[in-house]
Amino acid sequence: MSPTLRLHNTLTRKKEDFVPVDPQNVRMYVCGPTVYDYAHIGNARPVIVFDVLYRLLRHLYGADHVTYARNLTDVDDKINARAARDWPALPLNEAIAKVTQSTTAQFHADVDALGALRPDQEPRATDHIEEMKAIIERLIARGVAYVAEEHVLFHVPAVAHLAKAPKYGSLARRSLDEMMAGARVDVAPYKKDAMDFVLWKPSREGIDPGWPSPAGIRTPGRPGWHIECSAMSMAKLLEPFGGGLSCDDPQKNVFDIHGGGIDLVFPHHENEIAQSCCAFGGAAGSGRMANYWMHNGFLQVEGEKMSKSLGNFVTINELLATETFGGRKWPGEVLRLAMLKTHYRQPIDWTVKALEEAERTLADWADVARPAAASKVSPELLEALADDLNTARVFAELHALRKAGDGPALRAALDLLGIAMPAEEQASVAVAEIDRLITARLDARRAKDFKRSDEIRDELAAMGIALKDSKDPATGEPTTTWEVKR
Repeated sequence: MSPTLRLHNTLTRKKEDFVPVDPQNVRMYVCGPTVYDYAHIGNARPVIVFDVLYRLLRHLYGADHVTYARNLTDVDDKINARAARDWPALPLNEAIAKVTQSTTAQFHADVDALGALRPDQEPRATDHIEEMKAIIERLIARGVAYVAEEHVLFHVPAVAHLAKAPKYGSLARRSLDEMMAGARVDVAPYKKDAMDFVLWKPSREGIDPGWPSPAGIRTPGRPGWHIECSAMSMAKLLEPFGGGLSCDDPQKNVFDIHGGGIDLVFPHHENEIAQSCCAFGGAAGSGRMANYWMHNGFLQVEGEKMSKSLGNFVTINELLATETFGGRKWPGEVLRLAMLKTHYRQPIDWTVKALEEAERTLADWADVARPAAASKVSPELLEALADDLNTARVFAELHALRKAGDGPALRAALDLLGIAMPAEEQASVAVAEIDRLITARLDARRAKDFKRSDEIRDELAAMGIALKDSKDPATGEPTTTWEVKR
């Protein structure tokens, strides 16, 4: 019998039993990258976290009954600037295509190396301009958006006057004044209210790509950021299942899970809810857009916020292919394991020490798991994962399986988590070094060189290795076993 899946819902601030809209069609949307440059290690966290959830959902409901959509934002000022810098001789649209195609290919290669499954749907913003325009027209017709100086803006105060509309700020749990104080509000004279946000804006000739504008605006334009995800989630998770703008049934205009980083709660996800719920179905749609909102915590590097100015900005590709971080390259499975050791809702400190510990742990597990054929996933591990991806419990179970020598169950658990076995030579080198140090310590103990013995113990402890000394019952000779510290 499968365990009950419980997820922490940012919308309610509670852990709730997961009840899908339709168990035959479980649906999840996660905000993906803006494809203008290499993805940094912070971008990897939602990729890995929601990949584990995707794998769990497929295990619980069946792979054919889960749809995972993760978008690609391929229209953005940073993309335009990169295109102008790298391809100045090409026409604008061709230059932009060069940037987005190469950056998307690099993103795929990097996250593939992290063991992430490709989503079922990977919509691009530029393929869904018509859906964005249709949503914008609906929002204008319902009185929650307006045209001003060739822009279309969402009018935040109008939400309060639309029947059954969600309260703006319900996801962030902040008042309008608090959101104003904490946000970088774009001050513009054409706004009716300072909190109003852009749905559509005019394109700058020769600088931005442009499409025919909605609402009778003659100047070509381009979408704002927030409207993209409302349109793409509608196209991939609502319309194929009977929902969308042509549907007036609020229950068909809500999907199951919407995920992303904690930094997206406000304004991006708050604005998505406002747009979608005011555009879809009945007076104000479902009032939720998605039933469960999930957010992973921040990532810092060696105890500091990651930033280019501090010199600690590191990309996934740099970790995989260069010696930028810790003076060496890191295998994708090690990066994945290190990322999962911290619960997804907690902040994570990305350190060389943590990667080294993850590598040793994986090498230790591989000794038992690699030779085995996977069995069924242990009920204890499934229960831990079903408890809001409780990785502390998951890792305790993995260590218990290793200690028991249960290779088939350990292999099955690692497969479910998407953690690949390290290359055999990589694992054998790590284990060989541990064995070499233990042998040297035993030699020191026999020679009564206790200072050297203690030094080696400390060296192994710094590597995350716990020793257990005993005596061989047959010979009385000292012997030592080891395990990776939890």
